[in-house]
Amino acid sequence: MCRARVFADRALSLSGVGRRVENPRSGAYAGDEPQATKAHAAMTTPKPSSAGVARRGSLRVVIQQPALAQYRVPFFRELAKRPGIDLLVAYGNEKGIPSVAPDGFAGVLTPMHEFKVLGSELRWHSAHYRYATPRHADVLVLSWSTRYITLLPALVQARWNNVGTVLWGHGYSKAETRLRENSRGALADFADSVLFYNHTSAQRFIDRGYSAPERVFVALNTLDITAINAAKERWEADPAGLAGFRREHGLHGPVILFVSRLTASNRVDLLLNAAASLRRDVPDLKVVIIGAGPEGDSLKQLAKSLGIQDSVVFAGAIYEEARLAPYFLSASVFCYPVNIGLSLIHSMAYGLPVVTSDRMTAQNPEIEAFQDGVNGCCYRDGDADALGGVLGLILTDPELRARLSRGARATVTQDFNISKMVDGMEASIRFAAARHASY
Repeated sequence: MCRARVFADRALSLSGVGRRVENPRSGAYAGDEPQATKAHAAMTTPKPSSAGVARRGSLRVVIQQPALAQYRVPFFRELAKRPGIDLLVAYGNEKGIPSVAPDGFAGVLTPMHEFKVLGSELRWHSAHYRYATPRHADVLVLSWSTRYITLLPALVQARWNNVGTVLWGHGYSKAETRLRENSRGALADFADSVLFYNHTSAQRFIDRGYSAPERVFVALNTLDITAINAAKERWEADPAGLAGFRREHGLHGPVILFVSRLTASNRVDLLLNAAASLRRDVPDLKVVIIGAGPEGDSLKQLAKSLGIQDSVVFAGAIYEEARLAPYFLSASVFCYPVNIGLSLIHSMAYGLPVVTSDRMTAQNPEIEAFQDGVNGCCYRDGDADALGGVLGLILTDPELRARLSRGARATVTQDFNISKMVDGMEASIRFAAARHASY
């Protein structure tokens, strides 16, 4: 039920973060373990050519983003600290994502326009082509989305101007079509390197023939856990305060926690149905749901109709880490029924085992951090009874819960951290710069 999951199509082991993804058809990953191991050991982070780079002293790097989200600030700040990187983030005003002020790096707001054509959402961002000139940048990192009608012109302009380019993104869509996939692959032909959020997507891109392996890089998408660690340590240093919080919110027994938007795609209804059956065996169970969204009212009604309204706490939207921390520290397990993303990293930073769907294609790129039986458990997708069974297993087995907790914390501290994510970005940037070493 909570077996160790092996991602057969994972391109590299986690120790390969920030390095090139090898093409299995080249022989490195053809299926024989000795050769794969030998190839992996030989991989190194690409180094920039001394020509051009040394003359300027630093690479002028411009990263275009649809918005400057708060969680991205530590990543850009760390990249800006790297020797030889002169960073500017040119960000837009994407709807629904509030931008914050740059902190520790240079940033500039460049308005972005969003509109619909024949039902398709498109974007026009002047930052794409404004910075595709040698006067502004040596390397331009662009958001890799087919929704940008300014992306292809920017790539062509950069190539004409001898400016290095990196395409950065998921590299796939959960609503994928062959046209969208081929369009994304065609855009990649105009870039010097492509940077993925995880190894699985990177390898799939290579396997389908869209890119030579030496141009493909990975920066495992993650969160900076500095604020999480500080909040965690602050509450753990005050056991009386934490006990008081638990009393105040009625969190006396086992607690299942969900933190995210209340949308249909996240299937919180499955969690409530699972809790209804689970409560028969765990009568003091509490389910804490933190978040807001269009499904909020219907979920409250569902809890009432299931007769578990007294066992469910709808805490609303909470964003401050200091206020989130006591909920995480009071929880026994984190459950995100499906469509999990960075919430996976967030919960693991608190050492919480994670339960989510076994349909990996329905998840976001961060799912690569998840290992069934190591840092969490998966259940049969869409099956509330199966979800209840897995949750019950974790809640009633302290030894299993402790082992998964240790695995969750180790995943975040050892593999999915900001430093390694920046390693991946820096490697792709320096590879792109080396291809334009004559500037």
